[in-house]
Order: sequence, then C-alpha cells, then structure tokens
Amino acid sequence: MELSLTEKKKEKKVRQTDDLWFKIINYTFFVVITLICAYPFYYLIINSISNNELSALGQIRFFPEGIHLENYSQVLQLKGLPLAATVSVARTVIGTAATVLASAFLGFMFTQEKMWKRKFWYRFVVITMYFNAGLIPLFITMKTLGLTNSFWVYILPAVVQPFNIILVKTYIESIPKSLQEAAEMDGAGIIQVFFRVILPNCTPILATVAIFSAVGQWNSFQDTLIYITDQSLYSLQYLLYTYINQANSLAQMVKNTSGSLSSIASAATTQTPTSIRMTVSVIVVLPIMFIYPLFQKYFVKGIMLGAVKG
Repeated sequence: MELSLTEKKKEKKVRQTDDLWFKIINYTFFVVITLICAYPFYYLIINSISNNELSALGQIRFFPEGIHLENYSQVLQLKGLPLAATVSVARTVIGTAATVLASAFLGFMFTQEKMWKRKFWYRFVVITMYFNAGLIPLFITMKTLGLTNSFWVYILPAVVQPFNIILVKTYIESIPKSLQEAAEMDGAGIIQVFFRVILPNCTPILATVAIFSAVGQWNSFQDTLIYITDQSLYSLQYLLYTYINQANSLAQMVKNTSGSLSSIASAATTQTPTSIRMTVSVIVVLPIMFIYPLFQKYFVKGIMLGAVKG
C-alpha cells in the first residue's frame, strides 16, 4: 500500500514537472511569435519619430534616436489630406454599419424555414464567394449603374458579404428558437423579432463582422484606383499610397529647390523618402491598432460560435 502511494506521488510529481515544462515552452513560443508579429509595427513607429538621416541609412533598428514629431506635423499638412480622411472615415462608418445590418438580416432570414425558396437564395449568395466575372465586367457594371466617381461605389458593392452572412446564420442557429416563438405568440412580426430578439443576442458575431468590414473599408484603396478620378472622393489610403510612390520625387524636389514650393513639396522639406513612407504607414495602421483591442473579446467569442454549428 505504501509502495503504491509512493508511486502515485512520483507519477504526480513527474506529471507536474511535464506540465511546467510544457507551459514554459508554450509561453516562450507564443511570446516569440508575438514579438515577431509586433516588431514590424514597432519598427515603423521608431523610424517615423527618429532622426531622418539615420532612418534613411537603416541605422534605427531597436531604439529611436533623435526623437521628433516633425514628420507627422508635416505629413498631416499634405494637400487634400483632411478631405481624404473624411472620405475614409465616412466610408468606414457607413460601410461597416450597412454591412453589419445586411449580414445580420440576411443571416436571420436564411434561418427562417417559411422564407420562399430559402435554400435556393442562400446557395445563390454563397456561390458568389467562388465565382466572379472579373475586373473589366465589374467596372462596366459599376459604370452602367452610375457608381463610378460616386461615394456609393465604396458602400454598395461591399454590403452583401457571403462569408459574413454564413457566420451570422450559423450563430443565429445556436440561439434557442423558443425566443422567436415566444415573441411571435405575443404578436411580433418578422421585423420586430429581428430587431428586438435576434439583434440583442448577436453582439459577439456582429462585432466580429464589424471588425472584418471596418478593416476592409479602412485599408481599401484599389476601388479608388479603379473607379474614382474625382480628387474630392479620394480615400485616405489612396492619397497616402500616391504620396508613398512620390516620396523619392518629393525629397529630390526639396534638395534641388530653394525657392517656394507647392504645398505637397513644402510638406516634405525636412523629410527623406524613408521618413515619408514610415510616417504614412503609421498613420494608416494606427487607427485599426487602437480599434481592434476594443472588439477583441467579442471577436474571439463571435468567430468561434459563428464558425461551428451546434
């Protein structure tokens, strides 16, 4: 009896030791992965606030030197930046709200057995994830609909997202049907059930969809490149994309010119191409870096429950 107790204690001790080593290795691995993922953002930030000459020579790797914020003050004075920022914020807010509402409503409707041809319409939406006509037919379609050089070209094509609809539909199927049945017994119609019963119980998955949509809207610049020629409708990302491509020419204009410059060139007076690229990249990334942590707890729960049925 004493021998068996001793063996059990030894086994327990070995198991605890194994668990400890597993935790150490596991945490070390994930810390390393986290540092690898975080370093590029850290690298951008320290180079955007460091001495521009040292940054251009690639000497800023781990710690900032000659810290200053002139790069940001100058980049923020670039021509057209406030208007472009307004366009990007507007498309992100309106586009995200429209996508979330459409995904929630369609996901809800596809769970209703009484919906006419429900399976057909669901498959019709899902199949668009795998097939599309291509860029030229899409451009012709947008032009025919009058969406080129229109703010709504940022919003309408992104409203119906099959992947988001699948997530919401799967999540709603996990909500007890008795909630809807009770509301219908009290005289609630389909719209009332949706807004008063379903939406309040879908916060995690809707937050997940909101993150996907907001990140996509905020980072998008190709739709501006393809559909927009009106400078008043340029998005922030597209404008900064053009400035990044012009960074070398802007810096060279500053070196070769001593007189008055255009508003764009004057903004790069103390900058190098590297500092322009770093600063612009930080400006684009920072808003999403601040917003994402706010939705993280909903994101994890929503993506797990929305991706697995039952």
